[in-house]
Amino acid sequence: MKTLTTAPLTAGLTGTALTAFAPMVWGTTYVVTTELLPAGHPLFAGLMRALPAGLIALAITRTLPRGTWWLKAAALGVLNIGMFFPLLFLAAERLPGGVAATLGAAQPLLVAILAVAVLRQSPSAWRFAWGIVGIVGVGLVVIGPAAGFDLVGVLAGLGGAATMALGVTLTKRWGRPADVGPTAFASWQLTAGGLFLVPVTFLFEGAPPAIDLNAALGYLWLGLIGGLLAYVLWFRGITSLPVTSVAVLGLLSPMVAAVLGAVLLGQGLGPIQLAGFALALAAIVAGQITPKTKPGRDRHVTVG
Repeated sequence: MKTLTTAPLTAGLTGTALTAFAPMVWGTTYVVTTELLPAGHPLFAGLMRALPAGLIALAITRTLPRGTWWLKAAALGVLNIGMFFPLLFLAAERLPGGVAATLGAAQPLLVAILAVAVLRQSPSAWRFAWGIVGIVGVGLVVIGPAAGFDLVGVLAGLGGAATMALGVTLTKRWGRPADVGPTAFASWQLTAGGLFLVPVTFLFEGAPPAIDLNAALGYLWLGLIGGLLAYVLWFRGITSLPVTSVAVLGLLSPMVAAVLGAVLLGQGLGPIQLAGFALALAAIVAGQITPKTKPGRDRHVTVG
């Protein structure tokens, strides 16, 4: 039989809530980009989101990687930020936002697969099933009747989801040094990813755009809140919570973007979108629960 327990519930819920803040903030990126930032410079926006935040955190913590962590931090920074941002922006340019968001929602499913291959976790039908439900839910929320498909955009969207999924999984596998806090850990990756983006940005976009007050406020939000604070909480969550539970929280990003689009930009949410919200929320909640079977006992569920 199965037993139902919830331990340790409070700590798990607190950690989950703090980690969930990151994808919720990332959901504001679309409206900030379209309403505040100069058009045609998405890579520069990614660079401004990563490098200044990383350098500020480095100055605060005064902690540099040691030994093999120079290579590990560089690899994680390139995967989680340096490669992810260009692929994300390429998908956004070549595809309708809803299609790009739905491809990104494949990340929890990819993490569930990588958890088996890289972390040697047992395959979980629960994780795979709810990962699919999450993709369907986000698709219903954000894909409209005019959605189109572009092969390069689709490959970029899937590539972005794959690089982020691999980065998340390796972050869980390697953890972080015992004497290094989450702020220093985030600073390494933000700086590495930002440095990787410098030549990519100037190669494809040329000189930086003119920055007015609105743009400055937008870059400050993306850098300090969407970059520094969000990634500190995100990487803290990855190292302290089950990796598949963290990954499914990424579904919050397109959902927040859809809500902001409806509230601030007049983009309506009909019955289909509301049904998608319900499915995506169910997938997020289910992703925080790990059912376990133990002989001779009732249902056991671990939360967070």
